[in-house]
Amino acid sequence: MIRVLLVDDQPLLRSGFRALLDIEDDIEVVAEAADGQQALALAREHLPDIALVDIQMPVMDGIETTRRIAADPALSGVHVVILTNYGLDEHVFHALRAGAAGFLVKDIEPADLVHAVRVAARGDALLAPSITRKLIDRYVTEPPRTPAGARLKELTNRERETVALLAQGLSNDQIAERLVISPLTAKTHINRAMTKLQVRDRAQLVVIAYESGLVTARGR
Repeated sequence: MIRVLLVDDQPLLRSGFRALLDIEDDIEVVAEAADGQQALALAREHLPDIALVDIQMPVMDGIETTRRIAADPALSGVHVVILTNYGLDEHVFHALRAGAAGFLVKDIEPADLVHAVRVAARGDALLAPSITRKLIDRYVTEPPRTPAGARLKELTNRERETVALLAQGLSNDQIAERLVISPLTAKTHINRAMTKLQVRDRAQLVVIAYESGLVTARGR
């Protein structure tokens, strides 16, 4: 059973999402919060698999909520998915840096919402290739903000190649085709890179790839 925490200051939106998710046999909404402070308390109480978190909320916004969840070892199993009205805006950009696994727009189709929850629960990033490329376009317009390059020394050459291709928006199958390996091997390289770099999910590998300079605008 996939356990979901809904975090949004709009009761109507929470009710709508709950109605869509609770009818699924493998998904259960375990709690609702109207702000980030409530969300942290409920996350620690219920340990959900997924926290659907609104960006703009009173008391504590979605970015700070994401940052605190990502920093809490007790909440390492909680995957934060950001909810936004505006698509890939500056707020989402910072939320991904803070540790979010991906994001969804609030007008998402019901079937896509359910699919997204299942994808995030598996530990996969909610960054489709088209979205990843938009994210790339944002990163290449800004200089690196952290000295992440040294961390990549822990990776093998093949793992670095795999992370670079992931950051360019390629799927496991596309990475496998490019490197002439199986999709399972590509996934294994990605998982090992996540373990070595101590990141929560694939979205954070994309962040590191650009902040370290592993991938650049010229490298796309």
